[in-house]
Amino acid sequence: MTSSDGNGITRSDFLRGLASTGLAVTVIGASGQAIAQDAPPVSPTGIVAKPASSATLEYNAMYRNGLPFDDIQDFEDSRRGLLAALPDPAIIKNAEGVPVWDLSVYDFLGTSEKDDAPDTVNPSLWRMAKLNMIHGLFEVVEGVYQARGYDLSVMSIIRTNTGYVVIDPLVSAETAAAVWKELVIPKLGDKPIVAVIYTHSHVDHYGGVRGLVNQADIDAGKVKIVAPEDFTKAAVGENIIAGNAMSRRASYMYGNLLPRGPSGQVDGGLGKTTSTGEIGLALPTVWATETGQKIEIDGVEFHVIMAPESEAPSEFMFYIPKYKAFCAAEDATHTLHNLYTLRGAKVRDGLLWSKYLQQTLDLHGDQIEVLFGSHHWPVWGNDKVVNHIMKQRDLFRFLHDQVMRMANMGMTPKEIGEVIRLPQELATTWACRSYYGTVYHDAVAQYNLRLGFFDGVPSNLHQLPPTEAGKRYVDFMGGADNVLRQARESFDQGDYRWVAEVVNHIVFSDGNNVAAKHLLADTYEQMGYQSESGPWRNFYLTGAAELRQGVTELPVPNTASPDTIKAMPLEMFFDFLGVRLNGDRAAGKTIRLNLELTDTNEKYVVGVENSAIHYSKDKSLSSAHASIITTREALNDVMLGASTMEKQVVEGKSKLSGDPKKLAEFVGLLDNFPFWFNIVTA
Repeated sequence: MTSSDGNGITRSDFLRGLASTGLAVTVIGASGQAIAQDAPPVSPTGIVAKPASSATLEYNAMYRNGLPFDDIQDFEDSRRGLLAALPDPAIIKNAEGVPVWDLSVYDFLGTSEKDDAPDTVNPSLWRMAKLNMIHGLFEVVEGVYQARGYDLSVMSIIRTNTGYVVIDPLVSAETAAAVWKELVIPKLGDKPIVAVIYTHSHVDHYGGVRGLVNQADIDAGKVKIVAPEDFTKAAVGENIIAGNAMSRRASYMYGNLLPRGPSGQVDGGLGKTTSTGEIGLALPTVWATETGQKIEIDGVEFHVIMAPESEAPSEFMFYIPKYKAFCAAEDATHTLHNLYTLRGAKVRDGLLWSKYLQQTLDLHGDQIEVLFGSHHWPVWGNDKVVNHIMKQRDLFRFLHDQVMRMANMGMTPKEIGEVIRLPQELATTWACRSYYGTVYHDAVAQYNLRLGFFDGVPSNLHQLPPTEAGKRYVDFMGGADNVLRQARESFDQGDYRWVAEVVNHIVFSDGNNVAAKHLLADTYEQMGYQSESGPWRNFYLTGAAELRQGVTELPVPNTASPDTIKAMPLEMFFDFLGVRLNGDRAAGKTIRLNLELTDTNEKYVVGVENSAIHYSKDKSLSSAHASIITTREALNDVMLGASTMEKQVVEGKSKLSGDPKKLAEFVGLLDNFPFWFNIVTA
């Protein structure tokens, strides 16, 4: 039986590896693993989740008996310093009364340190899911506070001479505002926010800013917005070019489409899930640009450690001497983090990540008394802090260096992912477990970082697409009925990875084969039940749901909020238009347009030739087919879908000269991306 949790380990590997640590590794048989649980959740279509198989019971027993569940320090630390909490049920609503955050749907988890994981959840993930349920406003040390459990991320608050600095204001304005009004003001006092710090360029660390501060105070200099160098470009750009595909995959990664419950979504690894309120972006006014830089805010000094291309393209950490506190941003959390995120993004550099943590130890290792970050709970005491940073440092360095060692010996990425093992000291440390990233996909990512997607095997250079390959595989294997017969035997043996691989060929060769889709769904379900990683579990279970009931179209998440559109450089907008340009429809067409923005004094020539967009700044062509004179504000309305260029012209907000048919022709060449595209079927 092989692993489905991304650690690339077999049952015997797991037991043999843990045996050297002195931990108890006696395996209780499957019959002893039947733990009482609530009835399985029913999906909106009435499909009932299936129970854990005997193979899954045995697999999850390895975790139960092989990891140090008697170590409850994380539970004690996550409760330490509690000042207040939102009353149960902890539900935060928007102005229309619709919940954007609801912890009550996770009541089935509880928060005790007791090992009471149901059959359908990996015990290690169940433990993390419980820890992420502990919520409230906490005192880290006097003058440093955190609001945890009210979004995927954590909001930290630093007391200054006259007010507060807020670090990472959650995902949504509603969650940030509720924390501030219902917890911070009553417990800490109603003082002004003098600055907001974005530690990095992911939306869960800036999206809630509009719930805390207004633009007038920012413009007046009353509130500073502090961010690392290149923040705006990274924050706006990461989700634009591939934003539609990334958002669709994120619906799998965070389990947004799954019911909450022991057979559904239980956790996201970094936190429960993402809130669903209004996302904003206040542009930075102060920049962190180099390690060693000191930023003073209302009597409190922040010592900068830059960490670009680690967990985010733009990221920084900092030490606060006044409180002997270190903010690790998202570079030293309580999980093995992603070196590649399953929603899709650029691969992250484990080598750089490790070096930044070493730099932290070199600069401040003997001074730090408490470490806090953008997710999870703090670490107290210099010895424990240093140990935590060292293990996170070594975790990412090990993955990078060992992958490249094996690559240089001629191993392919999948071979490396299958055999790489963390050293036991790391593998049995809770903060290094695969709750978010996994050893397997992080290892494959580091290969891709240095060597790209091609593994050097010629047959993998130009493979057939899944549909065509699926048809041929099924024919070679004696037809769908024969494949399904053998696959069911493998399923009964618990060989789920193999079943998924072979039955997937049937599904892609014939999307109407109901028996194949149901067997693949059953297989994904068991693989989800076994996964230690929250995102892996969510991917498997969402795939199972869509195989059984099809794609369920829900309201589409807003990846292009007004603040994001306004912050988007015009050239990035043109680049996005280039991605939308349908090359087939544009074949043989030549279009040249002048665009002038009167309020920003920008001029561009935008052209289409050879089925590609090109543009030039500060130019205007007398031979252009059409010329548009408008404002950035009016263009933003068009970009947001609140208006059209034709309407703007009629209303006098824009001027159009030349051939209006050419502008219409240009717009007609652009594709609109469907959000609910198929993932698990052709």
